[in-house]
Amino acid sequence: MKATEAKLLSFLQKSPQFIIPIYQRTYSWTDKQCRQLWDDILRAGSSDVIAVHFIGSIVYVEQGLSQITHQAPLLVIDGQQRLTTLSLLIEALAQALGDTEPVDGFSAAKLRHYYLSNPLETGDRYFKLLLSQTDNTSLQAIIKHTEPPKEPSLRVSQNFLLFSELIAQQKGNLSAVCHGLAKLVVVDIALSRDQDNPQLIFESMNSTGKELSQADLIRNFILMGLEPSLQTRLYEEYWRPMEQDFGQEAYGSQFDSFMRHYLTVRTGDIPREREVYEAFKSYSGTTAVMDAGIEALVRGIRTFARYFCALALGSERDPVLSTAFRDLRELKVDVAYPFLLELYDDYANGRLTAAEFEACVRMVEAYVFRRAICAIPTNSMNKTFATFGKALKKDRYLESVQAHFLTLPSYRRFPSDEEFHRELQTRDLYNFRSRSYWLRRLENYGRKERVPVDEYTIEHILPQNPDPPATWKQALGPDWQQVQQRWLHTLGNLTLTGYNAEYSDRPFAEKRDMVGGFKQSPLRVNAELGQLEDWNEAAIRERARHLADQALPVWTEPKLDPAILSAYQPEKSLSAGGYGIADHPHLFASGLREVFEAFRKEVLALDPCVTEEFMKLYVAYRAETNFVDVVPQAKRLRLSINMPFAEINDPKHWCKDVTALGRWGNGDIEVGLKSLDELPYVIGLVRQSFERQMGDGDRE
Repeated sequence: MKATEAKLLSFLQKSPQFIIPIYQRTYSWTDKQCRQLWDDILRAGSSDVIAVHFIGSIVYVEQGLSQITHQAPLLVIDGQQRLTTLSLLIEALAQALGDTEPVDGFSAAKLRHYYLSNPLETGDRYFKLLLSQTDNTSLQAIIKHTEPPKEPSLRVSQNFLLFSELIAQQKGNLSAVCHGLAKLVVVDIALSRDQDNPQLIFESMNSTGKELSQADLIRNFILMGLEPSLQTRLYEEYWRPMEQDFGQEAYGSQFDSFMRHYLTVRTGDIPREREVYEAFKSYSGTTAVMDAGIEALVRGIRTFARYFCALALGSERDPVLSTAFRDLRELKVDVAYPFLLELYDDYANGRLTAAEFEACVRMVEAYVFRRAICAIPTNSMNKTFATFGKALKKDRYLESVQAHFLTLPSYRRFPSDEEFHRELQTRDLYNFRSRSYWLRRLENYGRKERVPVDEYTIEHILPQNPDPPATWKQALGPDWQQVQQRWLHTLGNLTLTGYNAEYSDRPFAEKRDMVGGFKQSPLRVNAELGQLEDWNEAAIRERARHLADQALPVWTEPKLDPAILSAYQPEKSLSAGGYGIADHPHLFASGLREVFEAFRKEVLALDPCVTEEFMKLYVAYRAETNFVDVVPQAKRLRLSINMPFAEINDPKHWCKDVTALGRWGNGDIEVGLKSLDELPYVIGLVRQSFERQMGDGDRE
């Protein structure tokens, strides 16, 4: 490696050509980064105090051996974002300068001939900078002043327009821009093809993850070290089609998430968002993946990316599945994607019919929606769906999906018809995260001719006005304020209309009978409104009950014969070795048994999923795994709390860090419990471990 400081413009002028390898990410600088560079250039160009402005490094390796007649192009390992942005800025400046030269060396012809092109060359050799795919055709069209491609690079086009506008705002006074460009300095880092490892250098320069996405790092990791011919083939056959399927915007915003879901499917573990790249490296280093080879690895990613685009980006061609996927997207069920990707793979490979697949998707939808309506915390949903596939019997696919949903423990439960029906009637649905979703699903369920619900707006039958007209107060009775507060945003009082502005705060009878009123509405959700004489608390409650009845088959609960379901019930685990309370003699000491009984009662009450198991030397309490263990001692209960010491909230400083110490029980935290007075505080510590475990799947 050879590193030297260089003026950017001199570096560009002496370099024959920069090529961005196909494994590098596309151009991705946004308005924010471009404006920051512009401000830095103007500040440096306007100040005599600032001699130079450092903008980072350009790391490259020669593509091949240079010859007497032709100097080899430079493959850019790091710095393409800056090179591309500055090329756009220089071309915008050249177009603005025209025939003028406000600063020596800064004319349109010199800018283009020194820094953007090799004027005596033809074809691709003419250009100083060669980007990849769409970015390249867009940049070349800008430099050559030709028609842009049919699908231009959004970032290249937008940023060139931005610089053109910023330069125009200078109103012809471009000296500061020229002087600022002349002061830009880079570190010129040339790598040796024989001695330097570009991948390791690349990782070290991007270890913070601030510049490159996790997916970009993965692509570079896969392709960078391959022979050029294989590198090109894998990119063109697998990676480039993925980029095209996602599209420019979605590739930048969603490909990282896809890779996280893909790794969850493959490994059963959910990588933290900022550790997807490290998780991928670990996965790609497993024996099975290495034995299958690099092409099989990339082919697998490509296959699942196609599934993801169908699920998350609307590319599904089957109309029934497409509708189901759209409903899922509107409900925002990203946590379910690992399970849905596995389902899609089985569907694509004939292990699951289209009808069974749709039924499974609808179960996922109903599960997520019912839990949201019943206000069940979502902190375990990632883990639920990440491990869902392991519980399935794929020779009885649909049945096993139904059974698994029905046997999920309390905090993961599939809400029953009774619970869902009850909560749906009283939940605030106007401020629900996807209110258009539930109204559309309720209205269109079972319809062959779907109603375009998006053309309607939500109407509060009882108006939102905190001081409604006297007719409304009279209709609601002396407790009208309490009635309005209780029922305003609930199921019974909400409907759809195209006449929201006309309805306003009119009395119910006018809303019912006017042109376009409830009597004339073609919508199912308005059917009974046209028959009612009054709108009061009783009417709201009755309509809520009726609509909740209609909701049950829309978001249906799985149904299985009890005899079939019993075969799927998890077996009760026996204590290891058959140990019991009698095997812990310290618990029979004076006073300690009472403390233990009070403790176990509190812990088991945290959630019905919590189980107790007597081991030889301690008592374990677990949900997913052990979250606290109790070691009975002569004068106290020694608790081992299973969470990192640094994360415990312990204002009284009772906890001891035993991370590096040998001990019975699981966990890095030790705390003692000797009396009932200490119990409330200790249970607060234990609860932190339990809640952390329940939410672990959603942690970054």
